[in-house]
Amino acid sequence: MKHFFFSLPIGMRYMVLSAFGFSLMAVFVKFASIEGIPVLEIVAARALVSLILSYADIRYKRISVFGQRKGLLFLRGFIGSLALVCVYYAITQLPLAEATVLQYLYPIFTAVLALFFLKEHIHWYLIVSIMLSFLGVLFVVRPAFLFGESAQDLSYLAVLAGILGAIGSSAAYVLVRKLSQTEDSSVIIFYFPLIALPFSLALLGTDFVVPNGFACILLVLVGIFTQLGQVGLTKALQTEAAGRATAFSYLQVVFASLFGWWFFQEIPDAWFAAGAVLILLGVLVNLGAKQKSKE
Repeated sequence: MKHFFFSLPIGMRYMVLSAFGFSLMAVFVKFASIEGIPVLEIVAARALVSLILSYADIRYKRISVFGQRKGLLFLRGFIGSLALVCVYYAITQLPLAEATVLQYLYPIFTAVLALFFLKEHIHWYLIVSIMLSFLGVLFVVRPAFLFGESAQDLSYLAVLAGILGAIGSSAAYVLVRKLSQTEDSSVIIFYFPLIALPFSLALLGTDFVVPNGFACILLVLVGIFTQLGQVGLTKALQTEAAGRATAFSYLQVVFASLFGWWFFQEIPDAWFAAGAVLILLGVLVNLGAKQKSKE
């Protein structure tokens, strides 16, 4: 396994590292919520740890913390903060695998955003991707009005939060790709917690809960593994191999399913497996067709 990992192109290795980091982040977010820590406080703690690590990295590189395109950097941080709150809420309220699969709607939303904001044309593969992904979401969520006795007992608010998180993530990834042309990866990463920390604290208000020793460790681990995932993702997006590495990011679904079973006794059923396959197939149809059209 070790030799296989190091034989991969650098972009793919970064994406695998990112998927592993974000999966463990989700595990510790869920554990922190079980310990009674509010979602916004988890976001703030994650932002604080990431801010310290990012600032230390920038100081090590001896570059400016402010970057060149401050407006876009601020926008990336703000949109990312909104998406993060939604994603963390979904993680705390849904089984780990389900919350992760909903996140993987973001490539479809990225294509739709490009359609409206970049004036790209509608292609057959985008329509097929949307249809497959929509059907996949129905299989994962299984609303009672469609599935009757086979319905999944999930919070529709948490499902909506997961979908909104995917939309926010797609916008943030577009901005990361744009900023990567002029900004150092450490600066892009730094702006995320720089905005997320005051944003989450302002919304948290008086709901702050003093964490015990175990909860403090969990919150620090959330920040550390978030940083690992963020660095892997940003580095992957800056490499030429990042386009081919996209498929490797879907290992996060595998990691989430394993961790959900291992830590929380969450066992995905056949409906979930079918829905996950449809969502990922929809994403791969879109990415594969786009890649082929460029060749």
